[in-house]
Amino acid sequence: MNITKTDIQGLIIIEPQIFKDSRGCFFESWNAKKFKQLGISEDFVQDNQSVSSKGVLRGLHFQNPPYAQAKLVRVIEGSVLDVAVDLRKNSPTYGKHVSVILSEQNNKSFFIPKGFAHGFLSLEDNTVFNYKCSDYYNKESEGSLLWNDEDLKIDWQIDNPLVSEKDLQADLFKNFKTKFND
Repeated sequence: MNITKTDIQGLIIIEPQIFKDSRGCFFESWNAKKFKQLGISEDFVQDNQSVSSKGVLRGLHFQNPPYAQAKLVRVIEGSVLDVAVDLRKNSPTYGKHVSVILSEQNNKSFFIPKGFAHGFLSLEDNTVFNYKCSDYYNKESEGSLLWNDEDLKIDWQIDNPLVSEKDLQADLFKNFKTKFND
């Protein structure tokens, strides 16, 4: 397993060791012991999966403490541009983001610790996106930031994505008051 640390503390890109032969391929997408050796010791309690058409943008979502979620995300089929925004008040990278392409071809996973907003843009039809969460969904603690907020400066590489009505009503970063004090 290879890991790539990003410019933001805690965000990690994981590339599994893939075994290929004439039958196809095999790899471990999750192994608690190996991930703990990488510094990821979250107790994941919920898996979620979505299927999206090309051009669908979901996010930027988060859950506030005490129901904050760390996530381990990956693509099973298709590809996405995946983005995480640092919401940790005392972080030197507060308000900064990292983006990565996740696909069925590269089999990369992206670890997003608590204290980040997360979103993705589907780059292909029928993209199957899977994520492990370290806490259960809690409606009262959910929050979101506007996907195209000018202050965040995220290059989604698309002008008019398909975005839910709920995500179109998300908060602007300049009005956001973080509850992530770590």
